[in-house]
Amino acid sequence: MNQLRPTLRILLLLVSVGIVVGASAFTGEKTPPKLEFQQVANWPTLPAGMKLDGISAVASDSKDNVYLLNRVKPYVIIFDRDGKFLRSWNGDFKTPHGLRIDNDDNLWIADMANHLVQKFTPDGKLLLSLGKKDMPGLAADQFNKPADAYPGPDGEIYVADGYGNSRVAKFTKEGKFLQDWGKKGKGESEFNIPHVVYLDSDKRVIIGDRENQRVQIFDRDGKLLDEWKNTGAPYGLALHKDRVYLADGRKGTIRVLDMKGKLLTSWQATEGVKETPHWIHVDRQGAVYVGFVSGKKVQKWVPK
Repeated sequence: MNQLRPTLRILLLLVSVGIVVGASAFTGEKTPPKLEFQQVANWPTLPAGMKLDGISAVASDSKDNVYLLNRVKPYVIIFDRDGKFLRSWNGDFKTPHGLRIDNDDNLWIADMANHLVQKFTPDGKLLLSLGKKDMPGLAADQFNKPADAYPGPDGEIYVADGYGNSRVAKFTKEGKFLQDWGKKGKGESEFNIPHVVYLDSDKRVIIGDRENQRVQIFDRDGKLLDEWKNTGAPYGLALHKDRVYLADGRKGTIRVLDMKGKLLTSWQATEGVKETPHWIHVDRQGAVYVGFVSGKKVQKWVPK
C-alpha cells in the first residue's frame, strides 16, 4: 500500500490540473502575462557640472533619443537611449510641465506658468505657439496653467488645460481652435486637474483625471466612452503595444493596465522615500522612463 501512495498523488495532481485547464478552456479566460521590469542603474550619464532639477516630463524621438524636460536651465536635455549626453537647449519657459514628441520629431511643450503650449524643432527652434503668454483665461486663444499637449495621428492637438480650467481643448495642426469640453467637478466628463492626455490606436482620447484618481476616455469629439476607477492618481500616462502605463504620483507606483483598465502588473518606483513620479514614457523598444519632480531624477526600467 505504501508503494502506491506516490502514484496516487501523481494521478490526483494530474486530474486536478486537467480540471483547471478544462475549466479555463470552457470559460475562455486567460491568465494575463506576468510583466517584469528591472531598473537600469546609473542612467543617464550627466556631463560634468550638470545637475538635474525637477524632471517634469520625458519623451523619445524616432531614434529613441530621450528628451528630459527640466525645471531649471538647461530646460531640455537630450540623451541617447544608453544614457549618453547628446545636447541641451533652452526656451522662454517659466514652469515647463508637459512634453510630447510628434511623428516628425517636433516637441510640444506645455508651460504651466506661461500659460502656453509651444511646438519646437528637435534643436529648439520655435514653430508654433498656442495661448497668450502671461495671460490666463478660458477662451479659444487662452489657457490657464496647461499641463499637457498631445499631437494626434491626424495632426490635431489635444491640450489638457488642467490646473486652472479643468478642460480638454482641441486644435488643428495649424493651431486653429476646434472645440473644448469639461469643467471642474467629480461627475462624468468633469475633471479635477486633467494632468495628462493621450490617444490610443483607436484614436480614443485618454485623460488622466489626477485629483479624481481616475482615467476618463472619450472619442475625439468629447463623448465619454469609458471610465476607469481604482487607478490611483494618474500623474503620468503612456501607451505601448496595447498596454497603458500609469504613474501613480500619490503612492509612487507604476501600473501596467490592459486597454480595458484591468491591472496586469505593478511595481514600486520609490522605496522608503517620499518622491513623486510625475511623468512616464515608453519608447519603441519597451523601455519605461519615469520623471520625478520632487526627487529631481529620472529612472529607466526595462523588461527582464
